[in-house]
Amino acid sequence: MNTEHISINLRRLRKDRGWTQAELADMAGFSLSGYRKLERARVGEPRPESLKQIARALDVPLRELMVPVRGLERVRFRSFKRLKSREQLLADVAIWLRDFADLEALIGEVVPHSLEELLPQSSGPRPGAIPEFAREVRAAFALDEREPVHDICGLLEARGVKVWSVAVPNDAFMGLSVGAQEVGGPAVVVNTWERLPVETWIFSAAHELGHLLMHLGAYDVHQVAEDNAEEAQANQFASHFLMPDGAFRREWEETAGLALVERVLKIKRIFRVSWRTVLYRVAGALPAGERAGVWARFNLEYKRRSGHTLLKHDEPGGIDAEVYHSVYGERPVGREPSGMDVCDFKEDRMARLVRRALESGTISLSRAAEILGLPLEDMRERTASWVA
Repeated sequence: MNTEHISINLRRLRKDRGWTQAELADMAGFSLSGYRKLERARVGEPRPESLKQIARALDVPLRELMVPVRGLERVRFRSFKRLKSREQLLADVAIWLRDFADLEALIGEVVPHSLEELLPQSSGPRPGAIPEFAREVRAAFALDEREPVHDICGLLEARGVKVWSVAVPNDAFMGLSVGAQEVGGPAVVVNTWERLPVETWIFSAAHELGHLLMHLGAYDVHQVAEDNAEEAQANQFASHFLMPDGAFRREWEETAGLALVERVLKIKRIFRVSWRTVLYRVAGALPAGERAGVWARFNLEYKRRSGHTLLKHDEPGGIDAEVYHSVYGERPVGREPSGMDVCDFKEDRMARLVRRALESGTISLSRAAEILGLPLEDMRERTASWVA
């Protein structure tokens, strides 16, 4: 039992929760001096029961106190403002990647990534070349020119890019990516905080894919400031990956007779993107002096129709059923299909590996629960619901 590893993990977990040493000591039933000795690695081998008490107070598996966390280096993790949870999030990602790689090795199901064949010929495409580059990447993913991206998690996982959803209650952080050079990489981590719409989760995954392909030199964990030029390029890539130019133009022309709000919301539903992504493309095709006007016109029209303005992360569910189906010449029964929900962004490869490892007896039920971050009882309920 390495007391130095325990010390590092205790300090990291305590600081992530914003607790003082006195607060954690009190919750774990320790004296302050006793806890301090443990966190400073100034004790002999700690008693297992003592570690269990602290793990319960921190609400983490006992293993997380004892196992060293390998530091990540080839990571692109930036945010619009400094995150207090950055160190803990990086540790969580490292643990997740380690568990993922261990599972792959245990059951012999490694999916080698194939990103090299998608890389642009130069160090990175010029802004004007990004739409064509996104079209080439779509073709490599076997996506039809007019086909919406229905399952971006499955699409990435099939190419060997690991995907993880993590809820960070901060809209300054949308996601990060781990480079292919890192052990366990490449990987995309998306902030699926409930206050962010699902469309934003999908866009973030496509945005990080853009970074993985276009900005190889940006994968340095020590860089924390955003690069506005790289962000703009990744946004442009994501927009064209999710809405290929030819298909977008056709849909935009076909809806020319609709009001602006109806037009934008219809196309948003077709391509499973946010209304902002659609307006971004519409405005981008206009002369520079007219771009701000289309955003203002959309917001005014939406407020006139709904009685309220759209806030930062509002995502309207849809439009009137007759408008949505009008191009098909049929009168729908009921209203337009319901909006998107969490099932529209659901990675599943790790869960599948856990099931295979558990059913083969390679891992225990408690280890399966630990890997998936579930209470043991919830893991039991999940296994009971599995069918062939």
